[in-house]
Amino acid sequence: MLKPQNKPYNNFKITPYRILIAIIILSIISRVGNAFMMGNVVSDLPGIFDQISYHNLALRVLDGHGFSFGEFWWPGTAANEPTAHWSYLYTLYLAAVYALFGPNPLIARLIQAVTVGILMPWLVYRLALHLFPQETRPEGDETFGRGEKIGLLSAGIVVIYIYFIYYAAALLTESFYITTILWLFDLTLQMRRSTFRHQMSRWIWLGVALGLTVLLRQVFLLFIPFLLFWLWWALRPKLAYLVVPVLVVVLMIVPWTVRNYLAFGQFVILNTNAGYAFFWGNHTIYGTNFVSILTPEMGSYYSLVPEELRHLNEAQRDTALLGLALKNISADPVRYLLLSLSRVQDYFMFWPSTQSSLLSNISRVASFGLFLPWMLYGLFFSIRHLFLPSSERVASPLFLFYLFIIIYTGIHILTWTLIRYRLPIDAVLVLFAGLAIVELIEKVERYRSVRARAV
Repeated sequence: MLKPQNKPYNNFKITPYRILIAIIILSIISRVGNAFMMGNVVSDLPGIFDQISYHNLALRVLDGHGFSFGEFWWPGTAANEPTAHWSYLYTLYLAAVYALFGPNPLIARLIQAVTVGILMPWLVYRLALHLFPQETRPEGDETFGRGEKIGLLSAGIVVIYIYFIYYAAALLTESFYITTILWLFDLTLQMRRSTFRHQMSRWIWLGVALGLTVLLRQVFLLFIPFLLFWLWWALRPKLAYLVVPVLVVVLMIVPWTVRNYLAFGQFVILNTNAGYAFFWGNHTIYGTNFVSILTPEMGSYYSLVPEELRHLNEAQRDTALLGLALKNISADPVRYLLLSLSRVQDYFMFWPSTQSSLLSNISRVASFGLFLPWMLYGLFFSIRHLFLPSSERVASPLFLFYLFIIIYTGIHILTWTLIRYRLPIDAVLVLFAGLAIVELIEKVERYRSVRARAV
């Protein structure tokens, strides 16, 4: 990465770093403001009901009851019975904050808001420099490089993207999860430097980033093989290097696998939520039209669980529901295909809905709805990289992001879809929105230049 150039403005030099600092300050202010708005109580707000579960689970851990609830709880766990449905890492984060500052959710919100407020725009800026390398400029040229422009615009979008502001203060995994994904991609693209790809410490840190991401949301396990494939294709490292991050992830997961075996008497890699999600997301009650949240007329999610499975513990029921879902799908694969296709609308929803609250509609339209055209144009403009020779095409950093968008989207289209499950994709797509805006600005400048010469 070339050293950013300076641009004089009177006696003050405007640099990318100074602009980025200003962007980060605004990011912190907006997210801290939202944290204060949510306050020191944990209530059922649109799209973040799970924060109630994390809050109560953290209090139970702090009180010495372990990972359990004092009453019957989602997804059907009996009182005082062990649960592995929730992220262990995020629960421990809340428990640690409560241990230090008392059970004050506002403190946890503020720590989280400041942390992601700094890291998300900074990492997006770094990723832009990876994706759009700085061009060589003549000595003394103090204009901003193209990568710097795209990075600053993308970071700016992150600052004002309402979903990111909203979830930054919500007591659930989303914001930390998105941040670790961005960090993971930053570390991955750094490995393209020949001086880094042979440093064992770099591969260890890559494993740490992968492990933290998986501990926040185990669904990311499904993308790891694709990430490793890209690393192998792009870098052709020794096999030992690729094994290192895998071993680190295993070491970070194993303690929880052991805990699960002791708690449930059966093998559970990490969390007991895949079977529930797959069963509920593909239940026959939908027919071929998926509904993100069950309506009162459709009943509760627990009511869909067969009576003969309700006596099982959480892990046993998770396994049984996964098997039942697969059985239902094999019995009518056409219905499953049509049902999965119907989830595309829910996943990419950007328009207001009468079934959503005013807050949800504003957040949706003023974030994804506002920037989707720019994201799509940026993707379209970047597609020219697909016409590179095959080996260069796959090794391109852009290909890694295409792969993530396609695979991660596919996972949720085929299982269960909520708008917040798309947010990691949004964090990547803002880079393409930044590209689109810069491309448009450059076209306007070229047009003005041609008109000026014609005159």
